[in-house]
Amino acid sequence: MGISVVPANEASWADLQAIFGTRGEPSRCQCQWFKITAAEWRAVPVGERARRLHEQTGCDDPAAESTSGLVAFVDGEPAGWCAVESRTVYPRLATARVPWAGRDENPTDPDVWAVTCFVTRTGFRRQGVSRALAAAAVPFARERGVHALEGYPIVTVTGREYSWGELYVGSHRIFLEAGFTEVSRPTPRRAVMRIDLHQ
Repeated sequence: MGISVVPANEASWADLQAIFGTRGEPSRCQCQWFKITAAEWRAVPVGERARRLHEQTGCDDPAAESTSGLVAFVDGEPAGWCAVESRTVYPRLATARVPWAGRDENPTDPDVWAVTCFVTRTGFRRQGVSRALAAAAVPFARERGVHALEGYPIVTVTGREYSWGELYVGSHRIFLEAGFTEVSRPTPRRAVMRIDLHQ
């Protein structure tokens, strides 16, 4: 089974919406959770969230100067998404406990990016899609001159089942396999993973 990953602006909006689906949290969120403050969240309807995502990704525009993530295809079928951008575009991340607890880190450094969200389309789960996206995020960020890339995944336990609501941040294992190193463990279930790219 062949998995390919492209910047989201090289995919179509129809591809991305096929991944998000029409029911469940991905379709409701439209990858805006970290981009909208808690106070504003309920005031922004799903249609507006989708409009913002379309603008942020630049889908259908291969010449776009920027995009907000990556799209994975399995044998040509749209199968997965991950968000990867500067930490500074995520206001909710800036006030969260997980990235910053016990760290001496400047949250406003625009040269540190974050992988914040994964979505795998129904029918394509457990096929390595998130693993491929995490791995592709590294050269994607490096090519854009980023100094470091972070993720804030769940530390999974063998034998336990996890819902998308838990694993949308990714698993510890896929970040390790992509070359990230754990830099802190703010809670027993969450880790901060980082890879330095300026070397």
